[in-house]
Amino acid sequence: MTGINPKSHLNSLDNCQIDHDKRIVLHSRRHYELSRCGVKQVSDRDLAFLSIAEQKQLIQTKMLSPVELTELYLDRINKLDPKLNAYLTVCHEEALVSAKLAEDAVVQGNELGPLHGIPISIKDLEDTQNIKTTNGSLVYKDRVPKNDSIVVERVRRAGAIILGKTNTPEFGLLGRTENMLGPPCNNPWNTARTSGGSSGGAAAAVASGLCSLATGSDGGGSIRIPSSFCGVYGIKPTQYRVPSYQGVDQPFIRNLFSQSGPIGRSVRDCALLLQVLSGHDYRDPSSIHESPEDYLEAANLESARFRIGWSADFGYAPIDNEVLHTTFKSTKVFESLGSKVDEVDISLGNNVFDSFWTLFSASVFAKNPNLLTEHCDELTDYSRESFQYGASITGAKYSTALGEIEKIKALFKNIFESYDLIITPTTAVTAFPHGNPPDRINGQLVNPFWGYLPHTYPINMIGNPAASIPCGFSPEGLPIGIQIIGKIGDESSVISASAAFENTQPWIHQRPIVS
Repeated sequence: MTGINPKSHLNSLDNCQIDHDKRIVLHSRRHYELSRCGVKQVSDRDLAFLSIAEQKQLIQTKMLSPVELTELYLDRINKLDPKLNAYLTVCHEEALVSAKLAEDAVVQGNELGPLHGIPISIKDLEDTQNIKTTNGSLVYKDRVPKNDSIVVERVRRAGAIILGKTNTPEFGLLGRTENMLGPPCNNPWNTARTSGGSSGGAAAAVASGLCSLATGSDGGGSIRIPSSFCGVYGIKPTQYRVPSYQGVDQPFIRNLFSQSGPIGRSVRDCALLLQVLSGHDYRDPSSIHESPEDYLEAANLESARFRIGWSADFGYAPIDNEVLHTTFKSTKVFESLGSKVDEVDISLGNNVFDSFWTLFSASVFAKNPNLLTEHCDELTDYSRESFQYGASITGAKYSTALGEIEKIKALFKNIFESYDLIITPTTAVTAFPHGNPPDRINGQLVNPFWGYLPHTYPINMIGNPAASIPCGFSPEGLPIGIQIIGKIGDESSVISASAAFENTQPWIHQRPIVS
């Protein structure tokens, strides 16, 4: 981290005078006297797991200082993250400076942003001004950007405190969080298992209480896979809902699949962050011009009277029996809430991944054309293979893959004429041991690169919004998620259905071993 001199701010913390009338409580790290809002004591651990709404209320009513909350999370990161490797960079000094400024704004009665004083983590694929951004790559292990990405701009503008940058596979090219910068990111429910990817660090940090909320990104399931594996909520918005711009002018390459989005411990927390991130920006000409709907209102509706289609396997994917059993039971929850659920025939065929990977790899190579020749030895095997494949794509093959996507879009569009939502398992299995993605599921051979994520990447191909919501645990105590897919532009229905399910089947009280 460069360009910051926090000492004048930090020294002022030691000299803070407690104003008992304003009732801001500073440095009372063990117990919080909150009797006036109905709570006598809240432990540090419980405070770390409060919802964003609860944390905001305590901050805005001067019951809790942003400094105190930030210190709490930094302390938890220091103690617990060595077991997880969820963070690649922790911004101790900058976070405390920002927290002190946030505290001053509360004391002075200034207008506060929607995330004012809330400590958040940023996935390390997002550029952060004056904070190291590695993209999960040895090539960029010391890179410090001069500008923020759009996502970070909007997070800062909303008043959030950036705790650090979360772990990711190199360039987000893997469904599990492994790179050459250090050990893999561990799952907080079982540290011998993967946290998923590519937002594995974000999901692990949220699940274990190492931040209040996290930004992720999803190009083939990278929000939904780790959310399912780590037992948290994450939503990939409609393609182009959240603008894509890294803060530097460069040739515009159309972003076919990837979308930034939130990962949190509740639907409402994620709805709030999605509201902050959404909306057009001129620097991304493909971003949606229409104003986003009110996602917090959608979360408050908790309506589940939807026409829902259920597909276990998209017509081609073997699914672990326990995952299938648990996710199918969730359809009965929606029926009990007033929805009508039918099994739908969705047959994507066996070669759908080829079309996805053709376009995905070509785009990755176009964004990083010099890495193969200039930094080949510093790349992971999976990055090297992706770049090499992307470099080999002909115009004819690219055009054919685009045609296959149009077929899949048409298939889903026809289904959505009869249904409001489609539900599937999020992943085909629960979190697996590090370095051992399954090559067989229920006795059937699968590709270990993508066989465990057959339900997620097709939704990136069609651009629809989709969320992963916790729905149970395996006999081994590993989380299982269901995927809720909405129509193009209809994040609100996904959020409302998610909130109704959460209200009936709450999970926020479930805490992993590492927490």
